[in-house]
Amino acid sequence: MEDGFSVNRIKLLPEQVANQIAAGEVVERPASVVKELVENALDAGASQITVEVKAGGRSQIRVIDDGHGMSRDDALMSLERHATSKITRAEDLSSISTMGFRGEAVPSIASVSRFTLTSRETGSETATQITINGGKMISVQEAGAATGTEVEVRSLFYNLPARRKFMRTEETERSHVQHALSLMALGHPEVAFTFRHNDREIWRLPAETGQGATPLERRLNALWGEGLQFIAIDTAGGLPKRPFDEEDAPAIPVRIWGFIGAPGVSRSNRENQHLFVNQRPVDNVGLSMALREGYHTALMKGKYPVCCLFLEIGPGEVDVNIHPAKREVKFHREREVRRFVVDAVKEGLADYHSQQPVNNISKPDFVAPESFGLAAEDIPREPLAEQKPLDMGFKEPPSPTPKEDAAPLIPEVTLIEQPYRKQPLLSVPLKIIGVVGKLYVVLESERGLVLMDQHAAHERVLYEQLLEQMERNETVSQKLLLAETVELAAPDATFLTEQVETLSRLGVGISVFGDRTFLLDALPPFAKVKDAKGFLLALIDELKAAGSSVNSMRLGEDMVTKTVCRHAIKANDTMSEPELEGLLHDLRQCSMPYTCPHGRPTLIEMSYPELEKKFGRTV
Repeated sequence: MEDGFSVNRIKLLPEQVANQIAAGEVVERPASVVKELVENALDAGASQITVEVKAGGRSQIRVIDDGHGMSRDDALMSLERHATSKITRAEDLSSISTMGFRGEAVPSIASVSRFTLTSRETGSETATQITINGGKMISVQEAGAATGTEVEVRSLFYNLPARRKFMRTEETERSHVQHALSLMALGHPEVAFTFRHNDREIWRLPAETGQGATPLERRLNALWGEGLQFIAIDTAGGLPKRPFDEEDAPAIPVRIWGFIGAPGVSRSNRENQHLFVNQRPVDNVGLSMALREGYHTALMKGKYPVCCLFLEIGPGEVDVNIHPAKREVKFHREREVRRFVVDAVKEGLADYHSQQPVNNISKPDFVAPESFGLAAEDIPREPLAEQKPLDMGFKEPPSPTPKEDAAPLIPEVTLIEQPYRKQPLLSVPLKIIGVVGKLYVVLESERGLVLMDQHAAHERVLYEQLLEQMERNETVSQKLLLAETVELAAPDATFLTEQVETLSRLGVGISVFGDRTFLLDALPPFAKVKDAKGFLLALIDELKAAGSSVNSMRLGEDMVTKTVCRHAIKANDTMSEPELEGLLHDLRQCSMPYTCPHGRPTLIEMSYPELEKKFGRTV
């Protein structure tokens, strides 16, 4: 207080400073500028978008579209903060259907660059050109231009040296720009995209037309090449009601469609994992986890799925207004959406595995299903001396059964018809030629050469048979010599009391022995552990981490995987031809035959064109 008067410390920031602060959130690097400007072009109804970049975007970015353009007044208004045509009231934030909506991007970009906007509205005779340097208006004039909008951004962050020095090398920034533009191109295959860097055309993507997933597949092939094997999925359904929903509340419609990599198609990072929600590329931890969960044992540890998937859901069911860049989204029914995606991916993979011609799944005459893996005398043909008995006690290969505890989230999964797509490997006849290194079985198909890892294949067969027993509640318990008492903290004791039935399905004999004490007297036979109490505590931790709706089968999978690895045919275990035929037959019956429980491939194919190329027989 000075001379009896108070001093006002809180003041309104100048518009230019406010825009630069907003730019720090919206504009992280040149790729952010390209993303925001291309989103505006898409919202303007553009059918063709050209992006030209120089020095990775540091010196120049130009985005040209043929959308409906803007009038002089709209062009000027677009440079004001929070001026937008996408929403008009607060309620609109709960059902956003456009790519942009905040009205921050254009003024933010203009405040940290030398900015020129040229736009001509449909039906107008002339265009409006506005020039801004560092947020300061330089000129507004008429110009000659085609219908649409052209935005040129030069010297990004020239007035913010601290931000400019944090930009990376030209090649790094260019790769980020190309990645952002690729996402837009995948999300909108009906729009033509051209990308140039330093006056060199990187790619030109024509507008893809057609029905269903065909346009997306052509766009994927143009960007990723045609070497990858994809599985097409298209699942529609409704999210179930929550306990507190009104009785007459309608089901929330939801659909997921697109392409996922076939088993064996994976990457060591998520760069080729593209997820879209209502055509918006998003980062969502729940969706990424659901994708991995759907693949489950079809993925090797440390690998990530390859996919381009589109989730379509009512705008009111997803919140895109939680991050300035609009990449992160939040679902109002996160758990239900995640389960929906998991089941869709599982069913897509199952459909891929189950495609087999009618006359190609007959069992060999000389091997009964129950004879594979048993003692040598059960097989008519005399095995070699090195053959080891592999008695696991299984009588027949598993057959898929509906899971009673599965929520009916997906009424139907449809594999999109692709008559020109290569058939799954096990759906074509395979002829056994021999064995290499007492491990790799050499087979011939009408398409070329196939190698089968006998250990990995047998692991998959035994794994699914054991899990099938668990699913049918046929898991037997092995009594402990001495029962053990297990005392738990009150919260864990309450939790375990509710999970006794689930543990019994695993073959764990557990009973209440007091307020916080339990009696452990049996374990499943495949759990070869020295510390029975530690084993139970680990299972409790898994149950708590997985949640109350966990399927008991999943809790024992690690143990099952280790067990079948110990009992499966090893390298150097010589197999007779009937046994090999039986193994191939049993592998065909598996729901996920192309990978072992660890995610390693059971079969590798080398087509005739690949062989011819290696031998120099093709030009």
